[in-house]
Amino acid sequence: MKNLSNASNLIKLLLIIIIIDAASSTNAQQIKPTSSGYAPVNGIKVYYEVYGNGKPIVLLHGSYYTIELNWGELIPELAKTRRVIALELQGHGHTPFSDRKISRATLASDVEKVMDYLKIDSADIAGYSFGGQVAYQFAVQSPERLRKLVIISSVYKSEGWVAGINDIFKTMKPEHFANSPLQTAYEAVAPDKTKWTPFLEQMIASAGEPFNIGDDNIAKITAPVLIISGDNDGMDKIELAKTYQLLGGGIAAGFQPMPKSQLAIIPNQDHVSLMSQTKAILGYLDNFLQ
Repeated sequence: MKNLSNASNLIKLLLIIIIIDAASSTNAQQIKPTSSGYAPVNGIKVYYEVYGNGKPIVLLHGSYYTIELNWGELIPELAKTRRVIALELQGHGHTPFSDRKISRATLASDVEKVMDYLKIDSADIAGYSFGGQVAYQFAVQSPERLRKLVIISSVYKSEGWVAGINDIFKTMKPEHFANSPLQTAYEAVAPDKTKWTPFLEQMIASAGEPFNIGDDNIAKITAPVLIISGDNDGMDKIELAKTYQLLGGGIAAGFQPMPKSQLAIIPNQDHVSLMSQTKAILGYLDNFLQ
């Protein structure tokens, strides 16, 4: 029975990679950054790209992604009215691999240090999947630097995923990513292509470790939060409802003021296809950020 369960999990992983392959062909970036470079932070160099002008919004990608693969469709639209700062987290994309232990707290500190480097006092922060976990951590440890928070298909604790997701994380191996679009995107921009396997091993080890930023810490977030989720994106919707309640939502508005945080669930979407719903995501972002 255990072998059957492991096989099922691996099949699910392979299907996710196939979905990414299908989605990646539509994520071609349409504009060039106005500036880009490396910010020296916490002993590593973090790559960033800047687009447009206006109030700043910082974009944090998901695990194994690059800026282009994750945000390629959204950046051109956001840059019409905003100064968009897109980062590539430790070991991802242009950012060199480091032996430094992957920690959400450290990565959130990296984000703050990049903001220092670019002389940004405060910004809206948007994170997808693993980037959303880092964004939650940023909100907890650097609240004075945060205006509004956007969380897309992400959780602040391991228990936020549906049953079985954490088991999938534990069964992942570097060979499952061989010749995937994730590897293609990495090799197109990575400063050292030989670090692909060590990078995967580092990220897989991190994904297999339980984490919990803490209910009390989430409840203390004072900035408005927009949570966007697909109806079948792997997030436990009971836990998601609890998260929204911690942020002041899930009330009987009309009998009391509307909460400042918002929850949007987009139908017929999984964890990967959700990011291709550019028009819907932009609609929620525009209303919320303004």
